[in-house]
Amino acid sequence: MKPVKIGILGLGTVGCGTISVLARNGQEIARRAGREIIIIQASARDLKKKRPCATDGIKLVQDPYEVVRNPEIEVVVELIGGYEPARALVLEAIANGKHVVTANKALIAVHGNEIFAQAQKKGVMVAFEAAVAGGIPIIKAVREGLAGNRIEWVAGIINGTSNFILTEMRDKSADFGDALKEAQRLGYAEADPTFDVEGIDTAHKLTILAAIAFGIPLKFKQAYTEGITRITRMDVQYAENLGYRLKLLGIARRANGGVELRVHPTLIPERRLIANVDGAMNAVLVKGDAVGPTMFYGAGAGAEPTASAVVADLVDVVRTLTVDPNNRVPHLAFQPDALVDLPILPIEDVETSYYLRLHALDKPGVLAEVTRILADLNISIESILQKEPRPNEETVPVIILTQRVREKNMNEAIARIEKLASIKDKVARIRLEHLNPDWK
Repeated sequence: MKPVKIGILGLGTVGCGTISVLARNGQEIARRAGREIIIIQASARDLKKKRPCATDGIKLVQDPYEVVRNPEIEVVVELIGGYEPARALVLEAIANGKHVVTANKALIAVHGNEIFAQAQKKGVMVAFEAAVAGGIPIIKAVREGLAGNRIEWVAGIINGTSNFILTEMRDKSADFGDALKEAQRLGYAEADPTFDVEGIDTAHKLTILAAIAFGIPLKFKQAYTEGITRITRMDVQYAENLGYRLKLLGIARRANGGVELRVHPTLIPERRLIANVDGAMNAVLVKGDAVGPTMFYGAGAGAEPTASAVVADLVDVVRTLTVDPNNRVPHLAFQPDALVDLPILPIEDVETSYYLRLHALDKPGVLAEVTRILADLNISIESILQKEPRPNEETVPVIILTQRVREKNMNEAIARIEKLASIKDKVARIRLEHLNPDWK
């Protein structure tokens, strides 16, 4: 059979990784796909830039629209990133009858509903395995491997930058700022790390996972997002002392007739496998009613790990080029007319456990005042830890772990506690999840 000709938009890290993997493993890939996959054209802003991949035989152009309008190209690989012009390019590729493979999580999370609707009309595929967790085949696992399950919840460490920073804060007792600088020095963090450290990148990926897990439309704008910039070295150390690890976790969970969709720093018992995922690595826990909890672990970024997912999508597309569009795997796992628009629960209605850190005056009766407030709001205490006062300081750190409680109640409790004359500074609050197999 004649080869499938593809075009690439963007020759950055992942673009070059894709070229290298296809070149090195071309024969093996062709054996799997049934046809050879060849890159005939690619776009890049700087055509003279030295790249770590061989572009011999590939026509390089500056204008990406030349690629999406090339009648020879059957599959467009979008690796530009961001919202625009990626959205416009993908929509034009679809309008021209081309299949699309993308690693762009922001594009899918925010504009995926529109893109998939257009792809459905044109009878083409949009594949996005590389958009979530890099080289971990989590999209395929949830969409196909776990198709016999009712997915109950998903919890993932899906941003390597934040995970590296929190690991540095724990292992080296580094402050957030120093850990961030080290991440930037090693290339794990961008010069502007906002998307990573504020949880936005995680929320993009979680939105996609939630959609394919529960059969709902993509709802990025309704995700609760909280980053790690306010996490202190002190909290990381206290968590460790109490038998917990601190991770930036994305959680999607069925609850109360809707779906929880939340990203925030989370304490996890250190005995959980996912609590021991360190450095820049990613991991995703998926709980299905039939299979129970399953965990997927691997590199969440990087040239060739991400290229691994891009090429896997290319193989899938090539295998099904001649398949009737109605018989292909649906973009969001469920048939388009079977998606259910479940509400996303506001964070105030979410139930979770909490870690609270207070700075209290070192005098009798203070803890009694605090526990009275918690009791009045039906908040049960799991444990209390009071540290020794530091030299020349009149306050002592008090750590409280609570049982599960509605966030609305906890917000009220914290507001009341902060009004006490004996409490100095703001109350530090971190959510805590045990991720038990029986958590429903």
